[in-house]
Amino acid sequence: MSYQQRLNPWVVNKLLPNLKQLPVSRFRRRNEAEAYLKALKQMQPQSHFALLFDVGNGEYASVGE
Repeated sequence: MSYQQRLNPWVVNKLLPNLKQLPVSRFRRRNEAEAYLKALKQMQPQSHFALLFDVGNGEYASVGE
């Protein structure tokens, strides 16, 4: 996960067939992501979207290592 992605942990994903997800946009604040998601749902009512908090993939060493 890049530094820029860690600064913007809120991700709006478009849900695709076969359990795939396509990241649409990233945000620093949840309320900004929710507002974008609301607008996106109004523009594309037939599509499905999800709001996620991306915590990364565990790149950091645990305490005590």
